[in-house]
Amino acid sequence: MAFARPLLRRPLSGQLLGRRGVCAGAMAPPRRFVLELPDCTLAHFALGADDPGDADAPDPRLAALLGPPERSYSLCVPVTPDAGCGARVRAARLHQRLLHQLRRGPFQRCQLLRLLCYCPVGQAGAQQGFLLRDPLDGPDTRQALLELLGACQEAPRPHLGEFEADPRGQLWQRLWEVQDGRRLQVGCAQVVPAPEPPLHPVVPDLPSSVVFPDREAARAVLEECTSFIPEARAVLDLVDQCPKQVQKGKFQVVAIEGLDATGKTTVTQSVADSLKAVLLKSPPSCIGQWRKIFDDEPTIIRRAFYSLGNYIVASEIAKESAKSPVIVDRYWHSTATYAIATEVSGGLQHLPPAHHPVYQWPEDLLKPDLILLLTVSPEERLQRLQGRGMEKTREEAELEANSVFRQKVEMSYQRMENPGCHVVDASPCREKPSYPLLTDGPVITKDPLIMFQ
Repeated sequence: MAFARPLLRRPLSGQLLGRRGVCAGAMAPPRRFVLELPDCTLAHFALGADDPGDADAPDPRLAALLGPPERSYSLCVPVTPDAGCGARVRAARLHQRLLHQLRRGPFQRCQLLRLLCYCPVGQAGAQQGFLLRDPLDGPDTRQALLELLGACQEAPRPHLGEFEADPRGQLWQRLWEVQDGRRLQVGCAQVVPAPEPPLHPVVPDLPSSVVFPDREAARAVLEECTSFIPEARAVLDLVDQCPKQVQKGKFQVVAIEGLDATGKTTVTQSVADSLKAVLLKSPPSCIGQWRKIFDDEPTIIRRAFYSLGNYIVASEIAKESAKSPVIVDRYWHSTATYAIATEVSGGLQHLPPAHHPVYQWPEDLLKPDLILLLTVSPEERLQRLQGRGMEKTREEAELEANSVFRQKVEMSYQRMENPGCHVVDASPCREKPSYPLLTDGPVITKDPLIMFQ
């Protein structure tokens, strides 16, 4: 990857370069990065690759983002492939703290992009991070980054990379650490293009970070949070009061899913009234009072909270479905789809493929008989949102502002399996929307969307 204009300040000496394109004394296993660009496309590059022969041609988008005349920095939070739950929680909290700090002070003039560092063999342990692009190449940005690095005294300590070009126009990354108040260069590697892997590199981490396969996996996350989120202990106490194995009663259970402002609340209440059914919500009211607290936490903590809420709801479903039909306003599919769409950067094509295990219902969670996915046009949904006047969650705001994120949520919903979603057009213009009828057990014969007739 070459650049027309090499960087003149502090140029890399040709004597430091090894035969394979890595600074002498800094040989390391190949590392790869994926950068999410403003148009939601992804660009991959590698550091220290012994043989870049399998890579694609140099990506001109990377040259424009990493090379002169501006200055680019990378900041990644390390986490090992075998990291335990506590290490993942600490890394996620540091990543969120860095994000808040990188939006203030001298960083406000910089472009901030999402960056992921990963191993090329498709294993777990992807490292979340940022690419910071300073249009002025100012010394205050570098100094502020070093101060930010020096302030991180506890593990995990982030890695700071600085990109620059040598006299031949080749791009390199210097890796810095701060020890005893001094800046030390601990690595230097050439930047080379890298091929896009068959599967998005964050997918192997999903079951241990956001789409928890069972109750215990989500519980372990909140257990790590009790020292700094007192409400986490209260949630765990409520979860522990729920039996681990519950069975549905003889009456039908219907979960109603959909994006915000598709009519879930209205439909669920209408259907519950029509069928004399019990209406439940996830997260349930017993923990809903703490929703705002967990919504402000990193994704791994937020998703653990919502996942455990599903298990509390499952206990309520088992009890109520023995006496009457049950309608559930959101359930596991909602928890999983938002997590997948948030964590997997890029566009629709970067989601896990259909039938991937991440779309499977957890084996230890009570299943509904039917899941209805309400849909409306983007224009109708936006009109409803504007008329709400309610405070938005982080994800609701993202749905409204980012059409790609909304499409990823919708696609993830449609790929859910065992059970899958039955899509229902809930637009008010329809004279009578189509819907699947329940036929097993006590039959629900009334129209679950009667309000739209």
